[in-house]
Amino acid sequence: MPSVLIVDDAAFMRMMIKDILSKNGLEVAGEAENGQVAVNKYKELKPDLVTMDITMPEMDGIAALKQILSEDGKAKVVMCSAMGQQQMVIEAIQAGAKDFIVKPFKPERVIEAITKVINS
Repeated sequence: MPSVLIVDDAAFMRMMIKDILSKNGLEVAGEAENGQVAVNKYKELKPDLVTMDITMPEMDGIAALKQILSEDGKAKVVMCSAMGQQQMVIEAIQAGAKDFIVKPFKPERVIEAITKVINS
């Protein structure tokens, strides 16, 4: 069962993603509330995929994405963005993110993106 690390500074967002993943047979490896915690947890948990929020305190999602990829070039990261963050999404994809999902999350889109990236 593929494992996913969920990164978002909003606990209710992490909960929503966790709910979508567990209903669709994916394992939640862990959660992180900012980019710095995400980098540390990635090293510790070695998940198959990371869902990474873009705007977070301490270290944003793009900085965390770059740091994770510099340590593991095969890391699979799907960015989570709010409406109107197109520029940041483009930056994240250029930095190596595999896909993105937009809030408010549609469960089928979340699963489609995650499944596609895990199987790529």
